[in-house]
Amino acid sequence: MYDSSNIIENRIHLMNSTFVNEVMNKHVAMVGKSSSLQQVAESMKKSNIGCVVITDKTKPIGIITERDFVNVAAKGIPLFTDVHEAMSSPLITIDSEETVWEASEIMKEKGIHKLPVMQNEKIAEIITTTDIVRISSIGSDSEMRRICDQILLRMKNE
Repeated sequence: MYDSSNIIENRIHLMNSTFVNEVMNKHVAMVGKSSSLQQVAESMKKSNIGCVVITDKTKPIGIITERDFVNVAAKGIPLFTDVHEAMSSPLITIDSEETVWEASEIMKEKGIHKLPVMQNEKIAEIITTTDIVRISSIGSDSEMRRICDQILLRMKNE
């Protein structure tokens, strides 16, 4: 039987010793709070991005994500509505000097998938669950497949 505990421990160590500023690599789009939902959706589509930070003048006040647009559609909110009416707020951020482990803990605790990164008191970039999966899955695909198989086997046996 394959023992995946060593690999899992190594991945946890990697996430605890890797800092957010080492993996953040996405430009953060920002729009003013009076932009319409339609304008923001068009911008997100054109730029192929999953979220936009909402600002009041230059101060970040919230975020709108693809999930927020599902809520917009479900509630029948008109697309000419100002984006600040549908954004998630307050804006949850992380400092660029924090670890990837801390970022994943915040995401899990808050139930979010995108976490703007603060650097020098400004939003620098963003870290996403995709970034965290990428850093935690370093190694061969066959190793990851074996780990997943082991986890599924344990879940079956419980």
